[in-house]
Amino acid sequence: MMSSLTQASPNVEIVTEQKTIELEASHVYVHCYFNNTVNDMLIRIWKTTFLVDKNSVYRSKLVHAENISFAPQWTVIPENKMFQFLLIFEALPKGCERFDLVEDIPQPGGFYVGDIMRNKKDVYHVYI
Repeated sequence: MMSSLTQASPNVEIVTEQKTIELEASHVYVHCYFNNTVNDMLIRIWKTTFLVDKNSVYRSKLVHAENISFAPQWTVIPENKMFQFLLIFEALPKGCERFDLVEDIPQPGGFYVGDIMRNKKDVYHVYI
């Protein structure tokens, strides 16, 4: 019975590793750049930020953000500083060719970058 368990363990690990690779490959990475040319500014991201497929109603959900606060907290951007942060989203549909970055919030001033052309790597650089 011990040898069955030993033989099964490598197979389980291989399947787990393959699933992990698939999940990582299916994310969309959006590097955002914000050039603050005024006095210190406050910036944040809402969890209601999506990538919206231009050819359907599909919305990829934000799954992770780096170097920026989630609302209601704020991140201070000093005057005359180029600030960058990373947003990671669920995969877009395979047929998606263009999409919008939309921060869907209940107040004015949400981030919006329209008509982003899809690429094979699903890694993007946008200026906010």
